[in-house]
Amino acid sequence: MSYARIAALTSWAMVAFASNSLLCRVALKYTSIDAASFTLIRLTSGAVVLWLIVRISRGAQTGRGNWPSALALFVYAAGFSFAYVSLPASTGTLLLFGAVQVTMIGHGLWSGERLRKPQLVGLALALGGLVGLLLPGLSAPPLPGSLLMLSAGVAWGAYSLRGKGAGDPTRVTAGNFLRAVPIAAALSLLMHSGASFDSAGVLYAMASGAVASGIGYAIWYAALPGLKATSAATVQLSVPVIAAMGGIIFLGETLNLHLILASVAILGGIALVILEKHNVNDAKLVVPADAP
Repeated sequence: MSYARIAALTSWAMVAFASNSLLCRVALKYTSIDAASFTLIRLTSGAVVLWLIVRISRGAQTGRGNWPSALALFVYAAGFSFAYVSLPASTGTLLLFGAVQVTMIGHGLWSGERLRKPQLVGLALALGGLVGLLLPGLSAPPLPGSLLMLSAGVAWGAYSLRGKGAGDPTRVTAGNFLRAVPIAAALSLLMHSGASFDSAGVLYAMASGAVASGIGYAIWYAALPGLKATSAATVQLSVPVIAAMGGIIFLGETLNLHLILASVAILGGIALVILEKHNVNDAKLVVPADAP
């Protein structure tokens, strides 16, 4: 692929991933749909679109997904939805992204990787930013929603790690989405008394699943072969920034000093870990299988 096409695909994918936060937040704040129903509709519409993409594509025929990965996908999607009942889009995306990256870096350490001093500084900075963001204060995000989003990030980190070497990523993701649907349906049935729908909320959920998730992942997987490992990791730093800007423009959210300082610490710390790791050995760089 040409550089221009790789850049375009990558940009579209990052916008799609950031849009997930905006679509979920606006649906749960401005419509009457509940979080469990949003999760079910998102996963179902994503599964349908991914299945169609797999059917018409001529990619590798390996990989089918599995139930443990589907469970991790469900935990991410459900935690994501329930967190956005109370969290602003900018804060939620930052917490999610930080948790995903720290989970993957932590897995690398647990697997025997060693961090150099600049990387240790970066990891400490990122962790400090996450803790600082959650410290009590007038501008601190709601703790229950924050914990749900951190759990979603850990689940997505685990999902990404499980996806390495599992086969064609689009086919694997389609299989996992299909398996996650009945789990989401069970959650929706358990919470039936609190279920609530309206046409706008359903449309937002379908857009999140079909466009921002299904098509977004397919675009990202198409761009990945043309990206170096470091580029694939660092470009995802743009997702919280895009979501924050979208929250300001479309949802009327505001940025305060607390969030700005936490963002600089988290994103700057993760960037330091990634870039220093590239300087040591690009081939061993930990890169998420997908972005949330």
